[in-house]
Amino acid sequence: MALGQPPLSWPAALFLALPLLLWLLDGAPGTREAFRLGWCAGAGYFAASLFWIVEPFLVDAPRHGWMAPFALLGMAGGLALFWAAPFALARRLWRGDGGGAVILACLWTLSEYLRSIVLTGFPWGLTAYAWVETPVIQAAALVGPHGLGFLTLLAGLLAGLASRRGLALAALLVASGWGYGAWQLSRPLASRDPPVILRIVQPDAEQQAKWVPEKQMEFYRRLLAETAAPGDPPPDVAIWPETAVPFVLGYSDDRLPEIAAAGPQSRTILGIRRLDARDGREDWFNSLVVLDPEGIPRAVYDKHHLVPFGEYIPLAGAIAQLGIPALTTLTAQGFRPGPGPHLVSVPGLPPFLPLICYEAIFPQGLRAPEGRADWLVQVTNDAWFGEVSGPYQHLAQARVRAIEQGLPLARAANTGISAMIDPRGRVTERLGLGVIGHFDAPLPPALPPTPYSRMGDLPVLAALILICGLTVLKFWNGVFRRTPR
Repeated sequence: MALGQPPLSWPAALFLALPLLLWLLDGAPGTREAFRLGWCAGAGYFAASLFWIVEPFLVDAPRHGWMAPFALLGMAGGLALFWAAPFALARRLWRGDGGGAVILACLWTLSEYLRSIVLTGFPWGLTAYAWVETPVIQAAALVGPHGLGFLTLLAGLLAGLASRRGLALAALLVASGWGYGAWQLSRPLASRDPPVILRIVQPDAEQQAKWVPEKQMEFYRRLLAETAAPGDPPPDVAIWPETAVPFVLGYSDDRLPEIAAAGPQSRTILGIRRLDARDGREDWFNSLVVLDPEGIPRAVYDKHHLVPFGEYIPLAGAIAQLGIPALTTLTAQGFRPGPGPHLVSVPGLPPFLPLICYEAIFPQGLRAPEGRADWLVQVTNDAWFGEVSGPYQHLAQARVRAIEQGLPLARAANTGISAMIDPRGRVTERLGLGVIGHFDAPLPPALPPTPYSRMGDLPVLAALILICGLTVLKFWNGVFRRTPR
């Protein structure tokens, strides 16, 4: 199943794995064995698809490298519990027919939804992302990643019934999704009038050297040089990646006019650290700022969905008391979360919803209280994720966010992959990993609000809960009928 995730993106692998899992579950003698089966399958899947999680610990290997294997094993084993529970419960309700496949698909999807929200959530590696290189992914605009994940699991499990009816239903589900997606992709996009030209800048500042004093100004000069390159037509805005500059907003603001004057564009969007020091307290924020042509900050957004153990340490006080030097260092650092998502509206630019790095993996986090955005902006530093799979998976999730919302997404990544993504998730321009450069791209227009952007996951969750409830009632009704009075 992990072969379905980028960069390989082989959805056919799911239709080999899911029938096998159904066969193994059918042969499990009880719930304990089913729990073990689900846990082993999940542990294998998450270890294989999330092995990039060791990369952040290898950036400073002498201090943190020892934690890498524990991080991978701990994450894979913990996330596997979200597979083990539905397998055990499905086996309890099992009837060995098509109904068994349906209830497993329902319970599995509900558990994956819980994985997306419990303890701040981690919806990385959802089943639906296996379709990202096919037209089927367009169905995310209708039912979101969890709805598409349910339909995928259902099709794969029905294919495992080894019956004509099961195979026919599985083929019908895949063909319907493929046909809908092909129709959507065949529809032309209108052009934006007047056009808005974006310049995405990528400095390729490797993480090991990003904060080395003698390297900081080199990376900063790269950003200025790429921003100053001539463009025809001149870009309207330059977008720099997450924590693009070595200085702190509010403490080195003499640099901001230099940034604004670097190129022909009228606005600059960049990631920057922000320090709020008041009442004897220092709060750090991972922020995005919009500069006007004079270098004056016209809007500031603070990242609100922080990375556990990366940008803050849960239960930091308790962990610090363990006295482990490496952990004590980590708990002494960290960012404060911002108040939540909100639109950024400044003169000269269509209103946009900012996303800083990890925030783009959460489909439920793209609703701003001010209303619908006209486009999405993601600034990120994927240098933490290595070069094998992490950056490709992160980009794929950003593409799905664009599809779900029907909005174009501009993505500036420190070391790549930077991209311009249209509202159907197609990459129109990109800079690969390890490239210093920029590209200019027109901002595609937004599509009308999609069903998923209007209703979110609620319809899918309600349908799944209803199916599970009816199944449980049927199960208990059968138990009572079999019990002698």
